[in-house]
Amino acid sequence: MTVHLPHRAVRTHAVRTHSRRRRTALYAASLLCCSAVLTALPGGASAAPAPAPAAVAFADEFDGPAGAAVDGSKWQLETGDNVNNHERQYYTGGNSNAALDGQGNLVITARKENPGNYQCWYGSCEYTSARLNTSGKFAAAYGHVEARVKVPRGQGMWPAFWMLGDDFGNVGWPQSGEIDVMENVGFEPGTVHGTLHGPGYSGADGIGAGYTLPNGAVFADDFHTFAVDWAPDSITWSVDGNVFQRRTPADLGGKEWVFNKPFFLILNLAVGGYWPGDPDGSTAFPAQLVVDYVRVTTND
Repeated sequence: MTVHLPHRAVRTHAVRTHSRRRRTALYAASLLCCSAVLTALPGGASAAPAPAPAAVAFADEFDGPAGAAVDGSKWQLETGDNVNNHERQYYTGGNSNAALDGQGNLVITARKENPGNYQCWYGSCEYTSARLNTSGKFAAAYGHVEARVKVPRGQGMWPAFWMLGDDFGNVGWPQSGEIDVMENVGFEPGTVHGTLHGPGYSGADGIGAGYTLPNGAVFADDFHTFAVDWAPDSITWSVDGNVFQRRTPADLGGKEWVFNKPFFLILNLAVGGYWPGDPDGSTAFPAQLVVDYVRVTTND
């Protein structure tokens, strides 16, 4: 999901892109990701991910009193709207839309409201939500990156757990690289997507695959663990321990692999946009992305 460079209390910026099948020319032109020719494992393939390295480089279990803001030593909240994806939400700071629930979870809440008279690309904002990242606070190269998450349901919902190259501020996107660990859109309640973006394979040429739960199950019904096992020249995606794709430089057709360097983490819940479409009368608010934990283990 391409996110504009928003107005933020901390001036480090993150651009977001997304891949998927139903693209228009405008969608691709707006730096949204999409799936190209895949070398993913067959649908439903299952294998144990590589053993997680022993050293914990980053962990947030989101323990704390109900209503507390996220740990500012680990996360910063971005503020603003996103014209690039034509999302409908305004991202707020503080604990208005991102707060602990007192039960060991972070809850990112999307609401149909505009208490601050926020202005979006389309006029007065219709929704608020939150987006947080670790830029300037934590970045790492390689290891096992995972989050245990319960996604919201509903048309127009767009939760994501992803990473951007820590050199984004210097080289921009897509040269920085982007690793989408998990994205879900409301019209695909049983499917999530993992995607790579880099120079020459961003926008409509992003490289990724989807994972669909068996037996018609829906991701919003329970927590699931989304992870990548990341090594030099290799990234492997899994859901609940089930590997569904592995990518190497051989997948890029000679284009530059930009994933052998540190990346920082991002969590967000977008509302509407080119890919998910806007909420409709069936969409219930408030909608919540509930995060049990985020952990990164490395060999360092």
